[in-house]
Amino acid sequence: MIRRQTRRGGLRAAAAIAATAVLAGVMTGLGVTTASAADPIIDGKSLLANPTAPDGSKITKAEYKDDRNIRLYVYSAAMDQKVIIDVQRPADASVPRPTLYLLNGAGGGQDDASWQAKTDALKFLSDKNVNVIQPIGGKWSYYTDWIKDDPTLGRNKWKTYLTEELPPLIDAALGTNKVNAIAGLSMAGTSVLALAEANPELYRSVASYSGCAQTSDPIGQAFVQMTVERGHGTIDNMWGPPGDPLWAANDPLVHADKLRGVNLFVSSGSGLPGPHDTLDGPFQIKPGVPQWADQLVVGGAIEAGIRMCSQNLQNRLNELGIPATFDFTRTGTHSWGYWQDAFIASWPVLARGLYS
Repeated sequence: MIRRQTRRGGLRAAAAIAATAVLAGVMTGLGVTTASAADPIIDGKSLLANPTAPDGSKITKAEYKDDRNIRLYVYSAAMDQKVIIDVQRPADASVPRPTLYLLNGAGGGQDDASWQAKTDALKFLSDKNVNVIQPIGGKWSYYTDWIKDDPTLGRNKWKTYLTEELPPLIDAALGTNKVNAIAGLSMAGTSVLALAEANPELYRSVASYSGCAQTSDPIGQAFVQMTVERGHGTIDNMWGPPGDPLWAANDPLVHADKLRGVNLFVSSGSGLPGPHDTLDGPFQIKPGVPQWADQLVVGGAIEAGIRMCSQNLQNRLNELGIPATFDFTRTGTHSWGYWQDAFIASWPVLARGLYS
């Protein structure tokens, strides 16, 4: 697990001042109003004076955890809400660096099932020259634009947020080189494909771990409905009732031609128990025999279905002549150990787009 170590004294203050200077100095490139580098720093934290983009989205606050980690609060005009964005800065931020958006699964990182809590992904990335962006939010939403506000899940305009509102603010605030990649697991494994298709110029690399690419056929609809309803959302508020044309409009498999030119990595297990499916293993979703059995039985069935989805995507991309890296393992349930393995395996593909 990753544990952040906070530096003390002058180093922490110097890091905060440097980060403030970056945040203040580069956001003007988008017509963004920023705070000055002279903003007060209290206990290593600098509060920005409401930097705002033309559409009304804005960074309202920045909390400096240490010399590498920042928590941003980024208001979405489309959703009329603030979203927490956890940032890990590059190993060397002396020049503009690329950005990796890392999306969580069905819980949106708002629970204890997140990249940060369940894997060593951030530790793996700690010596890489990349800005790592983790949005905390979007649970059960498929990170898409819903047609209606939901009584339980509220207003969801995540496609707009992640493809239009957030990236320019991140680029400006962190002084990136505007080269992006995106990766996500489970629910977000579907979403990252759809987001890349929604804005084909935004991401040079995409990694999907255990995500079902198809959403508009009966199998894909069943996966989406099961996920949304698990979060007590009303599926008709998302893309309308199953069968509505919006389901096909948001289907990554249907629009796979838009993935041309992307460095693409897709992984899934077989559903059979493997090395991470032990009763006392570090990657069990929750401790206990019932939870372990659930990982084997339910997690196995989910992953077996996703394998079929991934093979359908592979066949479609082959038909279109679009190259991609597929990592189909002989074992593996729908669980964190396999997603950590897949993330590490995907890094060369992600890096190909980030650094080429």
